[in-house]
Amino acid sequence: MSANRPLSPHLQVYRLPLTGLVSITHRMTGVFLSMGLVLFVYVLFAIAAGEGAYVAMQAFMSYWLFKLVYWGFIYALFFHLVHGIRHLIWDFCKTFERMTLDKYAVYELIASASLTLITFVVS
Repeated sequence: MSANRPLSPHLQVYRLPLTGLVSITHRMTGVFLSMGLVLFVYVLFAIAAGEGAYVAMQAFMSYWLFKLVYWGFIYALFFHLVHGIRHLIWDFCKTFERMTLDKYAVYELIASASLTLITFVVS
C-alpha cells in the first residue's frame, strides 16, 4: 500500500459551505421536531388525564431547561418551515446560482431567527 496516496478531505480540514451547513441544520431540526412531538403528546395526555396530571405537567415544564427546549422547538419549527419554502422555490428551478444560494441561505437564517424572536416578544 502506497504511503503517498492523497487523503480525502475530512471535517477537520474541509470547510462546509453555508448551504451545506444549512442543509445539515435542516435535517437536525427535522429530528428535533420529531422528538418534540413526544413532548407535545405528553402535554396532550396531561390535559386529557385531568387537573392533577395537568398541574404536575406544568410544574415539570416550568424548569428553565424545558423552557429552553420549548424555544429550541419553536426555532426548529420556523427554520424547518422556511427551509421547506426554499425547497418549494427550488422545485420551480429558481435560485440555483452560487451567489443566490448563499444569499437565500442567509435570508433563511434571518427569517427563522426573526420569526422566533417575534413569537418570543408576542407571547
